[in-house]
Amino acid sequence: MSDVILKNLVKSYDGKTNVIDDISLEIKDKEFIVLVGSSGCGKSTILRLISGLEDITSGEVLIDDKVVNNVHPKDRDIAFVFQSYALYPHMSVYDNIAFGLKMRKTPKCDIDKKVREVAKSLNLEQLLERKPRQLSGGQRQRVALGRAIVRNPKVFLMDEPLSNLDANLRVQMRSEIKRLHQKLQTTFIYVTHDQTEALTMGDRIVVLDKGKIQQADSPEVIYNNPKNIFVAGFIGQMNFMDVEVKDGCFEINDTKFKAPEFLKGNVVAAIRAEKMISGDTSINVKPEIIEMTGGERIVYFYLNGNKCSAKIPLEYSFSRDNIELKISVKDMHFFNKDSGDVIKYEKV
Repeated sequence: MSDVILKNLVKSYDGKTNVIDDISLEIKDKEFIVLVGSSGCGKSTILRLISGLEDITSGEVLIDDKVVNNVHPKDRDIAFVFQSYALYPHMSVYDNIAFGLKMRKTPKCDIDKKVREVAKSLNLEQLLERKPRQLSGGQRQRVALGRAIVRNPKVFLMDEPLSNLDANLRVQMRSEIKRLHQKLQTTFIYVTHDQTEALTMGDRIVVLDKGKIQQADSPEVIYNNPKNIFVAGFIGQMNFMDVEVKDGCFEINDTKFKAPEFLKGNVVAAIRAEKMISGDTSINVKPEIIEMTGGERIVYFYLNGNKCSAKIPLEYSFSRDNIELKISVKDMHFFNKDSGDVIKYEKV
């Protein structure tokens, strides 16, 4: 079993500001969980607290139901894959992968067998004698993964391991890491600021902001039922509009919509960019900017004075002066204007 439990975790560097602010989270055995958020939200700090690379201000970290606050990092049976790969430049690929086993005084015959097995699984067999400087970014990342895998740890910690790779290689390595997780059946805790990585890789996504968990749910729930404005805006492309509900209706660009019964007063309505032409009520707007992204276009415009966007298939006809949107109340989310919390939250 490789459960990881965070109990009321706090980290402060100056005794005043909490970088991690009373976080509690249970990560299940064999789960692939993704911590996501903007820079400075505390996601990498959480990994360092779990690994023991930084001291905890208060709270507890448990691995396999054992408190590890005072356990040395090397004794926590955790593998850490860093953003910078952290390979030893003077060592060969073979020696980089084998390093952790050598430090644990594993017999040479076992080291050789394990290194070559891992190298084969990561397509590194032909590169074992090379030095890191002779490798591409993707090859270096695979070596870093191999060094972690060869130890067969209880938990893998990965801190933005793909951020230094080009777009095509990131897609390839995402699949590779998911395949490894399925093969190894080990707990993975993965940090990223990339929402695509979060949605495609995680069994669960934990959205963080200012050291606090905003929502922890499956990718489907996070995407379809965000609990507040921050989560709605961070995951996916969401449009926000200020609306006022009067006599059971509200207006968007002078077009009336019947409001759900639970809405009253000033609220924030939100709808995803891909839902802007699939509804039952038409609104004509003037495109401000049009971006080609390959298989679709992204069009920017204003609704109720708020800058919004729509993802439009190439075959959808519109002019530079006018585009007909088609939106529905059923596709909208509604948030409290003051607190930012969703109004009437339900899981899918």
